[in-house]
Amino acid sequence: MNPESSPSILQASGLARFRLAPNPGPMSLDGTNSYLLGGPESESTVVVDPGPLDERHLRELAGAGRVELILITHRHADHTAAAGRFHELTGAPVRAADARHCHGGTPLADGETLHAAGVELRVIAAPGHTSDSLCFHLPGDGPRGSVLTGDTILGRGTTVLDFPDGKLGDYLRTLDRLETIGPAMVLPGHGAVLPALDAVVRAYRDHRQERLAQIRAALAELGPDARVGEITDAVYADIDPAVRAAAENSVAAQLEFLRS
Repeated sequence: MNPESSPSILQASGLARFRLAPNPGPMSLDGTNSYLLGGPESESTVVVDPGPLDERHLRELAGAGRVELILITHRHADHTAAAGRFHELTGAPVRAADARHCHGGTPLADGETLHAAGVELRVIAAPGHTSDSLCFHLPGDGPRGSVLTGDTILGRGTTVLDFPDGKLGDYLRTLDRLETIGPAMVLPGHGAVLPALDAVVRAYRDHRQERLAQIRAALAELGPDARVGEITDAVYADIDPAVRAAAENSVAAQLEFLRS
């Protein structure tokens, strides 16, 4: 979607709207989805992932309703770079898993339940993409609820593990946990809304198992001490140089998982 030619804030679900940040790229897809959450009678909003430091983007988010709370899904700059400025602009506290990304607010805890802007959000620790990744479950968002997944689940493609901070064992456990939520709507940090979290999780798990099988085959051919670059060449044919580093990170995470 081109934010210059489309309405800037769109409805994603019953309780969620979003604005697409102007930061498209190989890793951010069309850009970061900055979400605005609020109940039907609420005059305030909860903003999730204010995104990059772009003044127009922030002012449009701030103009959509009094911002009561700002939440961060994980540490990457395409989600957090504007957090300090958005706190200044709105006065709302910023809360994240990592205290370094909090501004005027306290760190979030796994299992914590938040009530703000007429919505209930349940905090889910979701390590794997990064160690500080969080998801936010909105059980009252429609008949099946919704989950804001940050980069743990994307609207298209698959998630990169930011090794060594992100680990495959953690990620697989996170997928298992998310699957138990059932067919909730997926509100991803990048890409389109998806209809059923449990089905997406199963597809993600299958993809990881396929990659692990490919890496085992590469190790059998190249030897048990093969390097990350060699295995990346064997597993990722004709890879775009723009995402080469990300592919190597994922290979490194899978090698650590297999070798441990």
